[in-house]
Formats: sequence, C-alpha cells, structure tokens
Amino acid sequence: MTDQSLRERVQKFLKGDQKSIQTFLNTISYVSGSYVDAPGFQKLQQHLRDWEDKEYEDEPVGRLYYLALPPSAYASVVKGLKENVDMEFTHPRSWLRIIVEKPFGKDLQSSEDLSKEIAQYWPEEKIFRIDHYLGKELTQNLIVLRFSNAIIAPSWNRHHVANVQICFKEPFGTEGRGGYFDQFGIIRDVIQNHLIQVMALIAMEKPVSLSADDIRDEKVKVLRSIPPVTVQDCVLGQYTAGNGMPGYLDDEGVPKDSVTPTFAMCVLHIENDRWSGVPFILKAGKALNERKVEIRVQFKAPVSLPGSNVKLDEMRNELVMRLQPSEAIYMKLAVKKPGLDNTPIMSELDLSYQVRYHDEHIPEAYERLLLDAIHGDQQHFVRRDELSAAWSIFTPLLHAIDDNKHPPLKYTAGTRGPPEADSMVRKQGFKKNEEYSWRPSIDMARASMEMAKAAL
Repeated sequence: MTDQSLRERVQKFLKGDQKSIQTFLNTISYVSGSYVDAPGFQKLQQHLRDWEDKEYEDEPVGRLYYLALPPSAYASVVKGLKENVDMEFTHPRSWLRIIVEKPFGKDLQSSEDLSKEIAQYWPEEKIFRIDHYLGKELTQNLIVLRFSNAIIAPSWNRHHVANVQICFKEPFGTEGRGGYFDQFGIIRDVIQNHLIQVMALIAMEKPVSLSADDIRDEKVKVLRSIPPVTVQDCVLGQYTAGNGMPGYLDDEGVPKDSVTPTFAMCVLHIENDRWSGVPFILKAGKALNERKVEIRVQFKAPVSLPGSNVKLDEMRNELVMRLQPSEAIYMKLAVKKPGLDNTPIMSELDLSYQVRYHDEHIPEAYERLLLDAIHGDQQHFVRRDELSAAWSIFTPLLHAIDDNKHPPLKYTAGTRGPPEADSMVRKQGFKKNEEYSWRPSIDMARASMEMAKAAL
C-alpha cells in the first residue's frame, strides 16, 4: 500500500468541504514494516521525526499509538515502540500515549500477565485501554442522569429497585469470523467488558469529582463488591440453523465439537448497602431476533390503587435507556386510560434523541474516545485495577466453560435465545406487561404526519 492508495480508501468516509478534506488527507501517510524486529520500528521513527521536524519545529508534538493488534503481539510491539520509537520532549507540552484494544487477555491471569508486560515500558497514565461502549452517548449520560435529577437519585437503591437488566442483542451470527470468535465466546467478547462497564456506571456511588480517577475509583469499588458468577447463575446457548441463517457450527472456522457459547445470561449481585438483594441481569447473544442494546431498571410495584382490581405488580415503573438503535431514554408509567373510566394503563415519558436532538451532531463512540485520548482524558478508559476486578468476576465461570463443564443449550437462529433464559429472568422477579409496547417517538411522529396528509 502507498500513501495515495491509503488516502483513496479513507476519502470515501470523510465529510466536509473539499478543501478541508484535502488538507486532512495530506497529513496521512503509510509506513510498512515488521513489528517483530527493530528495523520496522526504526523506519517508523525516522518517518515521524522527519514529519515533526518539518511541520512542528519549536511547537508541541503529540504521538498517539493505537494497537489494533492481536494480544499476542502486544509484548513485542510495546517493547519495540519504547526502544525504537520514543520521543525527545523538546517542548514541555509534547506528549506520548498508547491505546490498547480489547481483548485484554482471556482470564484474570492472562490479563495480569499482559498488564505487567505493558507496564514494563509504559506507565499507567500513558495507557488508554479502549472500550467503545464507554464512548456511547447514553453510556456517558449515565452519570449526569443519575446524579443531576432529584426524582431519580433517591430511588436508586434496593428499597425501590426490583431488578436491573443490561441487554445486548445482535440479529446476525459470526458470519465467517467464527474462528476468531471461538477463541473467546460471548462472555469474553461482550459481557466481561462492555456490559460490566455499563453495570459499574449504573451501580457506583457518587464520585468526589468528575476526574478520571475519582470516577474509576467508584467503579472499582462496585466491581470488587460482586462475587464471582457461578454456573447456577447463568444460561448459556449456542445457535443452530434457522430462519434463513446457518448455525454456529456451520461456520468454516468453528470446530464441529465447539462448546463456545454465542448466548449468555448471567445474574450478578452486588454485596453492599445500596444494592444488596437486587439482581443485575446481563444478557448478550448473537443470531437473535432483533438488534438492541438497552438498560432496563425495573422498580418495585406499589401496594394497590384504591378502588381498582388491576394488578399493579405487572404495571411497574421502568427507566429504560436504549443505547442502540434509535437512542432514547423513557420512563414507563401507569396512567389513566383515556375515556370515562379510571382504568390504569401503561404509557411513557419519552426522550427519543432523533426527535429531541435531530439538529445536534452526536459523535460516534470511537470519534469521542480518540479525542479524549488526544486530550489525555482517561475518564472513559479502563484502568488496570478495574480490569482485574472485572476479570475476577468471570474467570471461574470461563474456566468451567473451557473445561466443558457447562455445555451450551441450543437455540434456533433468529429467536430470543434459549427459553430457559426467560424463565430465569422471571425467577429474578422481573414482571413484563404484555399489553405495552414502546414505539420510538420518531415513529409516532411519522405516523402522525402520514395521518395528517391523508386527512387533507
């Protein structure tokens, strides 16, 4: 690949006026070389020095290395960068940082080994372990939503909350990536990182400040309060062919005897005063019936409504935060049914981002996180002790799965997953109102417009 061919590949994804696009493209260059020996790194160093001397003489310079590599290559790459591509800080505001992509190991021990290898060459304040879920708009809204609203903060505890669900659903399977996915499985791929990070933000105490370490200190306290999840607290599944999709074992890269789960639901508990007894249900799966990522906080039901025989236990308040698609925050409420009687029905207070903020630019997760790394803000990146605490929760279960002590249940592609998962959710006290179905505000706005046009 040449500089020009790389620029042509990048250009199709850029937005803006032609002059700005061309100015940006002129800053892009490509340097090829092996990352297993010194000459490749030395070639990169010479290229960077030539560029910096030409463009930034007597000005601050920043270097941000992004390791989008298999974890097996991290040790040699961080060593090669430190020994051959280091910076001479000729300006006090110059900086050097490194972004590390997941997976951060396969269990607690391998994660610790990887952290130790990186720490030999890079201090923690220069390491940015990226998890793109921490860059999503609604994930970043959690702290503001929780601690800036008097209507929410007092009820955010075991006295009022019945259960919490964090759900990740994809309507497609591995689609040729089965060989890679089979090394990790859905727990390592999604639950141990993305969903546990969201859970920590939901459950943590109010931080002393919004500084990176104060927020991450509170997240670590929550994670260390969660006992290791057991086999009895999980439902594991693996999809089979159905609804026009091949089965997981049909993927060419997947061993025919694989027991790697493509679906997992884990019930976690936090042993502290705020959350004791409240189940946190983390669920993730591939080849399911829809695409959805959402947080659902279900509150306890009121005792009764005077003069009504309606079962309020099935009409519980819920605060739902939908991360994708159609970003939204809505609160399910019981209200009077329109008309002459006083029958309660479920409705909602709805904040759909596409309606309320349709003129706002909402950055993509990686866009936001890369900018944070350039600014040196580690708030939305994973600290080493945070990573270790998360692995401690799941490592015993993962070892049991790896040893084939908990084979997955089969479920048909394009369905909700194993029926046993729904049964376990009900056992945790979740009550579903079968008559209620949320519709995004934008859908209802379109429907109203169509009705208005039809009336003309």
